[in-house]
Parts: sequence; structure tokens; C-alpha cells
Amino acid sequence: MFTKAKNLETAFRHVRSFTLLVIIGCIGFCCFAIYKSYQLVDETQDKVYILASGKVLEAYASERKENIPVEARDHVASFHRFFFTLDPDDKVIQFNLVKALYLADGSAKAQYENLKESGFYSSIISGNISQQISVDTVQVDTDDYPYRFHCVASQRIIRSTSIVTRRLVTEGFLRTVSRSDNNPHGFLIERWTTLENKDVNVQNR
Repeated sequence: MFTKAKNLETAFRHVRSFTLLVIIGCIGFCCFAIYKSYQLVDETQDKVYILASGKVLEAYASERKENIPVEARDHVASFHRFFFTLDPDDKVIQFNLVKALYLADGSAKAQYENLKESGFYSSIISGNISQQISVDTVQVDTDDYPYRFHCVASQRIIRSTSIVTRRLVTEGFLRTVSRSDNNPHGFLIERWTTLENKDVNVQNR
């Protein structure tokens, strides 16, 4: 009888130990699953999926300060492309200039008004002239705010009789503003000035 009781007590201890091990294992597994779930959520929140031309592209979110140099350079390059890309079509000119003026302050508007008053855009249309620009380098100093930039670009002015290549050098400052559809980078160009705009090559057609 005592042997049976002892066997029952031993069996009970084994069952209790096994049950405790199972409970501890379940708790450990649940904690691991919760940890991995939170980790997966954090990773997926840093990913952005973009639909472009029918293709899904994956991008990663990051802090704005990490992207300031890249975004600032692209903002300056985009402004110059819109401002200086011209074709002999009034609607194309207006479309590009409206986009450009959203990216800069009154200093760009003043240059636009001066060119308009001098008949520059009218001569583009009447002379069937196209103007293209290629931004070579954009340097942005992010150590001091507002950020100073220096842009070097090449212009091609295509006329019916010649193609003129010009060297364009500009500079200005960038300050941060709210992002919008018209200003996706969230910068505004200030005190924009042209340092150099001269012919470097003339090719007869």
C-alpha cells in the first residue's frame, strides 16, 4: 500500500514537472511570437510601395535629415529644368514656368518678369526656338541654415540655323517649407541669382 502511494506521489511530481515545463515553454513561445510580430510590424512600417508605370516598386522610409542633401540637390535641379526648358509653344512655356515658380520665391518671379518684359518668351515662340538644359552639378552646404547652393548647368538653344551651347552658373539659398503636390521636396529657393550665362560653343546647322 505504501509502495502504491509512493508511486502515485512520484507520478504526480513527474506530471507536475512536465506540466510546468509545458507552461513555461508556452509562455516563452508566446513572448517570442509577440516580439517577432512587433519586429515585423516595425519593418513593414518602414517600407513604402510605389506604383509606377504599372510596376510596384519598394522604397524604405527614413528620417528627413538623412535625405536633406539628396532632396535639396533634386529640388534645385528640378527648378532649373522647369525654368529653362522652353519650346515654341506658349502653353508649354507657361506649364513649365508655373511649376518652377512653385519651387522658388520672388527672386525667380522677378527674373521671369524681366525676361517677359524684354520679349524673351515672345522671341522663343516667333523664332521657333527650343531651349534645353542639362544640370551638371549641384552643391548644397547643409552645415548652415538656410542651405546655400551652387548650380552649374549647360544650356542648348536650338534655332533653325544654329545650336548654341551656353554655360549657366547660379546660386541661392534653400529654406524648408511644407511639402505639397506642387513642392514635393519641401524646399523653397530664395535669393536666386545668375552668376554666369555665356556662350561656349556655336554649331551651324
